[in-house]
Amino acid sequence: MLKQAVILVGGLGTRLGERTQQVPKPMLEIGGRPFLDTLIDELVRYDLFEEILLLAGHKAEIVETHYSNASRGRARIIVSRETEPLGTAGALVHAAPLLHDRFLLLNGDSLFDFNLLDLIARAGADGVHMALRADVEGDRYGRVVLEGDMVRTFVAPGAGATGPVNAGVYVIDKPVVAGLTQLPASLEADVFPGLAASGALRGTAYRGYFIDIGIPDDFARADRELREKLRRPAVFFDRDGVLNHDSGYTFEAHKLEWIEGAREAVKAVNDAGYFAFVITNQSGVARGYYEEHHVVALHRWMADQMALVGAHIDAFEYCPDHPDGTVARYCRTSDRRKPAPGMITDLAQRFPVDMTRSMVIGDKESDVEAAQAAGLAGHLFEDGNLEAFVKQRLKPAQPA
Repeated sequence: MLKQAVILVGGLGTRLGERTQQVPKPMLEIGGRPFLDTLIDELVRYDLFEEILLLAGHKAEIVETHYSNASRGRARIIVSRETEPLGTAGALVHAAPLLHDRFLLLNGDSLFDFNLLDLIARAGADGVHMALRADVEGDRYGRVVLEGDMVRTFVAPGAGATGPVNAGVYVIDKPVVAGLTQLPASLEADVFPGLAASGALRGTAYRGYFIDIGIPDDFARADRELREKLRRPAVFFDRDGVLNHDSGYTFEAHKLEWIEGAREAVKAVNDAGYFAFVITNQSGVARGYYEEHHVVALHRWMADQMALVGAHIDAFEYCPDHPDGTVARYCRTSDRRKPAPGMITDLAQRFPVDMTRSMVIGDKESDVEAAQAAGLAGHLFEDGNLEAFVKQRLKPAQPA
């Protein structure tokens, strides 16, 4: 499984004028914080990446200072510094010793809100798989000509073409840049056309919020709207009886049996632009049947299994407490134990959740009661295919 994300943060940003003379473009504040912090937070949501590599150039010392010895979630952040401008492909050549055999690459001056794991799951062996933004209006961007998922050619901006645009997000196999010797070099101009000609460049078009902060008008628009655009509705899933069959105090991966369509249901939530959360009572901890680290390990395994189909959970929340528990430190009443809404409200404080459009899916009345206590719709899942059940209740989180 792909474990490294790489972000290009070395450009000069000349179109933004004085703003970027002293500060790298991705470090400019958008919505009250560095734009790069927002990009990194969006990556960390997936709980997939163990390393985030920043390829810095212009004013690299600012990036190095800001992320010195930093980590986000389980990802450590590393900065690779160019001493001279090398272009988007040249930056990868310069950082080659740090690159994994396969990695996710993102432009540091744009954000595309789509399900990254879907792109990763689709990417075949060898070459590059691009994320494309569908239905972009205007003639600012060049267009990508597809045949199925094969990229055949590119049309320059200003030519009046229609079709998807390159969104600056790629799954790349390291050998793609291994043969480059003439630097500086550009992925877009020097690498991708040859890959397209040889059939090694593929693309998938997605819809979702897309913003590029490279020109003053879009920079100002991002500053106005980004925070609200990243506010999403959520689906709060109960675990036992909803995602997996409830066999009684499940804590071992080899005994977990998925509900039909469970992983696909989570992916449908991701694809629709919702947060996906798990809220589960785990009184087995209070009763001494297993320990908290067993719960955490099972959730880690479930996350890895979901990633195989392009799905992810933004956060697993569990309550180990029960008033009748036999383990003293867990023998208590908790406002996080359903039907109390504590797990839901805690998540709503940590994430920008649009509670007016969120829902809980559970298999017990206590799940519905927790939803009602938090002011959400609650839906009882009793049997059948969870993907079909969920899709009937989803609406797009953001207009295309």
